[in-house]
Amino acid sequence: MESFLLYFFPAVYARKQKASESNYCKFSDPLLQAFTSSMYIAGLLATFVASQTTQKLGRKPTLIVAGCLYLVGVCLATLAQNVTMLMLGRVVLGCGSGFGTQAAPIYLSEMALPRLRGGLNIMFQLNVTVGILIANLVNSVTANLDWGWRLSFGLGLIPAVLSLVGSLFLVETPNSLIERGHLEEGKRVLMKVRGTSNVDEEFKSLVKASEVAAGVKHPFRNMFRRRNSPPLIIGILIQIFQQLSGINAIMFYAPVLLETMGFKNNAALYSAAITGTVNVVATVLTIFVVDHFGRVPLLLAGGAQMFIAQALIGVILGVDLKDSGGLPLAKSVVVVVMICVFVIAFAYSWGCMGMLIPSEILPLEIRSAGQGIVVSVNLLFTFLMAQVFLSLLCAMKYGVFLLFSFIVFVMSAFVYFFVPETKGIRIDEADLLWKAHWFWKQVVGEDVDNNDEAATSFLKSES
Repeated sequence: MESFLLYFFPAVYARKQKASESNYCKFSDPLLQAFTSSMYIAGLLATFVASQTTQKLGRKPTLIVAGCLYLVGVCLATLAQNVTMLMLGRVVLGCGSGFGTQAAPIYLSEMALPRLRGGLNIMFQLNVTVGILIANLVNSVTANLDWGWRLSFGLGLIPAVLSLVGSLFLVETPNSLIERGHLEEGKRVLMKVRGTSNVDEEFKSLVKASEVAAGVKHPFRNMFRRRNSPPLIIGILIQIFQQLSGINAIMFYAPVLLETMGFKNNAALYSAAITGTVNVVATVLTIFVVDHFGRVPLLLAGGAQMFIAQALIGVILGVDLKDSGGLPLAKSVVVVVMICVFVIAFAYSWGCMGMLIPSEILPLEIRSAGQGIVVSVNLLFTFLMAQVFLSLLCAMKYGVFLLFSFIVFVMSAFVYFFVPETKGIRIDEADLLWKAHWFWKQVVGEDVDNNDEAATSFLKSES
């Protein structure tokens, strides 16, 4: 919004008005990038605290803390009088994001039935995409108001209050209760969420996993045991690849990116709302197919689609977008369509699987610590992309999209060779995946107490 730039980033506003300024460089500003990225570096640091509260206090208290932080952060951003206060609001919001992203995927995975876990966990990603869409629509409506940016921030009170109040009505997960020694309450909650009293087998499995976890005095140190290497490596690399695919560069800076291509301010906001809409639709559809097709096929299909879309965007910009002037109308439409194609592909693949797969494969003994590492890596690379993308766009111009397409090719190859299918696998039995995998069984060696035949038989029966 021009009123927002004029109030907090006058240098960027002045550069934007210059006709001689390069299309690729007019938004390249360290302070503007720091505004965007500050939320994610704060979230990264918060995850280390959240991993401890998730394990020692439970999943529910961690989500309540997240709601409180959202509320404070929104108030600070809405009432901001200068850049410092604005940044402080972003930092507090980032801390809330760190706590929420740490606890929510674990909560969902532990509460869900194995056959419904994928779809339920994707509800987390769905509501992220719904939030992005609503934010884009709000910005489109308030764009021409002098105080529109305050209204946009202020309306964030609604999800902040819903998050806080909703968390108060949650029940703690059976896994967390058992892990902290509340066995009877854990069994009662398990019977409630499963809808049956016949939970003895699952309860015994959870108790056994909890006893193993209780013997681990230093979970962060224990993560480096051979048997825990595969889920940790896969979880970390999925987060790195997810951000290096270019998705957040596009979603964070969609209006800026579209203005770079010659769209006017309002048109850029409306186009961003379109990408937000297709993001939601694709995520909704994924809920119904993830537990049917599985995780790996969706990742591979999405990767192929993302590769083609990014490559075409790079080629079109390289041929038709110069330092001044915009794209021809027909090419502008093609670019918006390709951005939508990319967003759709990411939504049903890497967007939904990014938190689902780590939450399924991390063993209980390191789940909180491992999830903390996974989330912190995600936020670190989100921070890096938010901090450098506009400068990268200025330096590489259209080449940045060709770079993204190459990275998508690499990460698809990683999935094909190294990521096992987790559809239908109980989270307390995920360690059997590694003994049946051609590569990971060499990594874990004898650190998993099951032979190859048992693991392979298990996987066949589950699938």
